[in-house]
Amino acid sequence: MSDVTRLGVFKTYKLYVGGKFPRSESGRVYEVTDSKGKWLANAPLSSRKDARDAVVAARKAFGGWAGATAYNRGQILYRVAEMLEGRRDQFVREVAEAEGLSKSKAAVVVDAAIDRWVWYAGWTDKIAQVVGGANPVAGPYFNLSSPEPTGVVTVIAPQDSSFLGLVSVIAPVIATGNTAVVIASEKYPLPALSLGEVLATSDLPGGVVNILSGKASEMGPHLAAHQDVNAIDLTGATEGDLARDLEIAAADNLKRVLRPRTEDFAESPGTDRMTAFLETKTVWHPTGSLGASGSSY
Repeated sequence: MSDVTRLGVFKTYKLYVGGKFPRSESGRVYEVTDSKGKWLANAPLSSRKDARDAVVAARKAFGGWAGATAYNRGQILYRVAEMLEGRRDQFVREVAEAEGLSKSKAAVVVDAAIDRWVWYAGWTDKIAQVVGGANPVAGPYFNLSSPEPTGVVTVIAPQDSSFLGLVSVIAPVIATGNTAVVIASEKYPLPALSLGEVLATSDLPGGVVNILSGKASEMGPHLAAHQDVNAIDLTGATEGDLARDLEIAAADNLKRVLRPRTEDFAESPGTDRMTAFLETKTVWHPTGSLGASGSSY
């Protein structure tokens, strides 16, 4: 072949909604740069319509995902870790470029994010034993409490932890049977958009996780007020009074709200993020006598 300079093939980043990869409904994009101002890619600038579509997809997926066995959810979360392991080099590069880290430091972050998927995969069929159980009551009853998923959760991802923080807020939401609409970091959206490609090939049903890129200040108010969103995680709502405004909007249909707080995502997670979006269902069942022996059932 002749010595012809080959043109590079630039990656086109898209949203991840309902298991598919649409462009923003508005056709808008915005430039994403590295820590030195070098252009990396154009990311979709999501609109209100994109956010509504993501909620519809999350609601449609909720019944099947919440109804799946905890063991099956754990298998799928572990599959996500497997797929990420196979694309580790790509995510190391993207995290390094996004956050201005060396390759070695970015590798530590990516490895921790992969391990976090494994950690939450192991919790899917154990969290019920931690927060549920039999309750002592005065009377001839069994009284049992068990955790149930809240529903559709809007997650505003951390702004400065593009991958480890992102995984740390998504994994506990879906591990417990909820579905998620995620607004990725505005500054560093590329690792999140690439994560959508991994989720699409990890046996995760379409719509369980939906990833939007763009401005939390633009999409957040509509998602916080959306009547089909049951809860909101405000971790990444650090711009001005955004967290306060979203919490006020969320009160309209009594959404559960997880307020932003100072977190070191490199530390071992506890169970609080899993229990934040669980409801407790309590069942009373009468005990009775079997014949003259008086034994219970």
